Amino acid sequence: MGNECRVGNVRPSQLLWTYGPGAMIDLPNFSVMTMGLDLWKQDQCRPIGEPRLLEQVRKMCGPQVERLLQPPVCETESDNPNDPHSYIGVPVQPFPRWFRCVKCGMMAEYDSGLFDIKENFYRPERTRFVHANCPKGHGKPVDAVPVRFLVACQHGHVDDFPWRWFVHDGPSDCRGTLYFYEKGASLQTENLWVECKGCNRRKSLAMAFGQMGQATLPACRGHHPHIGHDADAFSECREKLRPILLGATNSWFPVTASVLAIPTRDSELSQLVADNWQALGAARTEEMLSAFFAMWTATNEKTELRAHGIHAVWEAILKERRSGETGAPTEEDVKIPEWNELTSEEPIGRFPDFVSRKGVVPAAFGNAIRRVVLLERLRKVNALVGFTRIEARDEFADDAVIPSGLCKGPPKWVPACEVFGEGLFLQFDEDAIAKWETSPAVRRQENTLRKAYGTWRANRRLEPTKGFPGVRFYLLHTISHLFIRELALECGYNAASIQERIYAKAGANPMAGILVYTAASDSDGTLGGLVALGDPGKLGTILEKALARAGTCSSDPLCSEHKRTVDSSLHGAACHACAFAAETSCEVGNRYLDRALVVPTYATKDAAFFGERSP
Repeated sequence: MGNECRVGNVRPSQLLWTYGPGAMIDLPNFSVMTMGLDLWKQDQCRPIGEPRLLEQVRKMCGPQVERLLQPPVCETESDNPNDPHSYIGVPVQPFPRWFRCVKCGMMAEYDSGLFDIKENFYRPERTRFVHANCPKGHGKPVDAVPVRFLVACQHGHVDDFPWRWFVHDGPSDCRGTLYFYEKGASLQTENLWVECKGCNRRKSLAMAFGQMGQATLPACRGHHPHIGHDADAFSECREKLRPILLGATNSWFPVTASVLAIPTRDSELSQLVADNWQALGAARTEEMLSAFFAMWTATNEKTELRAHGIHAVWEAILKERRSGETGAPTEEDVKIPEWNELTSEEPIGRFPDFVSRKGVVPAAFGNAIRRVVLLERLRKVNALVGFTRIEARDEFADDAVIPSGLCKGPPKWVPACEVFGEGLFLQFDEDAIAKWETSPAVRRQENTLRKAYGTWRANRRLEPTKGFPGVRFYLLHTISHLFIRELALECGYNAASIQERIYAKAGANPMAGILVYTAASDSDGTLGGLVALGDPGKLGTILEKALARAGTCSSDPLCSEHKRTVDSSLHGAACHACAFAAETSCEVGNRYLDRALVVPTYATKDAAFFGERSP
């Protein structure tokens, strides 16, 4: 835009899951793209301490990552454009760059000089672009809106639709003014046309899609608009472009890393110091720590840490330095420490961000479930490490889609957020799981799922045998989804606010458990409704209802007879009517689900883990 002005508001957590760098934000009058981390103001971002997550991010993005920062938060809403708080936020720029006049249909880039921006400092959502000299405006400026067609490729690039190339069937020296208009009663693509007034050539948008589009559109030029429009924002690509619509869900998928904040120290104060080491590690004297306390008191931060007093915190800092434990853990799988804590036979302590107690296993499930843990308070920290377009990245098939970066070079920091909530953890009996895995019927079902998985990867020119999660993950993942759907009917939370964490590993040091939890971006993220359902009577009833409901899907027999080897899908008997969960709930995008492994279905009767409970 050439200057700074507020154009809207989003929540900090949305900058990780929906509107991160490279994503488009649809505002009331135009759309913008969130710019890369190079342009963010780090002094507006609050550090988040979580050594385990930082170590995981370094494995994904490189050892140069120094810290995790929360996106800027404006604590004070101000309508005064001269107030410094008005400029707290993340940088954006209009995208797509091409706009059209809603009256005359003229198309041009927003910075071509043909459109003007009308800023509104007091009502940012009313900021808009106008065509001041529209011949159909009767002397009044006419609104200009983004042209809603874009192009993208599977390598994460996105670009303006190549309008001049498209209407001229390739490169052309003609610089005539382009016009976009509708011809017909409906808004189908064959009724949308673009015309060049310079050479009177015109073309229907229907020619941009399908096989015709592959022959009509140029190869990808490797553009990352969130980095800028200079030479660094382009790379070698030449991948086939795909037309997409502005606001399409496949235009941006986040690639994230997350951990649960579990106790790693022997006392509450030691744990607080470890969690906040990123800030406390810089305190070299008690006087410097006193200055930190004064700053935190002024901003009302770190209240639990300040409650212990400066001297006690300083002694804990010295103890932490002497122990040499300030470095992050080295486990390859970040879920292993969580699993060890959740399944520990030792009494679980009460820590600021981890309050749990043992529950009672429902009597009817004593042969299947070994342990129940009620998490009255938990903290989860998420970090954004990249993004993909066209297709979401899968943590098992992580070579299928390579994520794009958040800035020009390797990042020195990444955006992160912390959420608080409550949860229920179920540890399944390992002997029962292992016995079920070795049955012939389960082996046959696993081979079918493996074959479909291999075909799915082969269609993407990938190694067919790499990354299959195993039938244990299918089982636990499906149970988790069925459990979430039933909990949502009982606990008062909606299904989209309940999330899952799957612990599935066969062989040495096996894991077989699920954690379902709620999370919100403030400290009041728990209402107690979920933990209250951990009572053995209530929990047993909920599990029974979930299994009974899963036996028959409203889309049966189509759902249970789904031919996964024909359409090369990554799920078996599962659909939106029975086992799919909200996008915010599932770890792997509703992949790797099969009701036939949990309860008998119309098509498969003998592979169910809970076969005897089927109706």
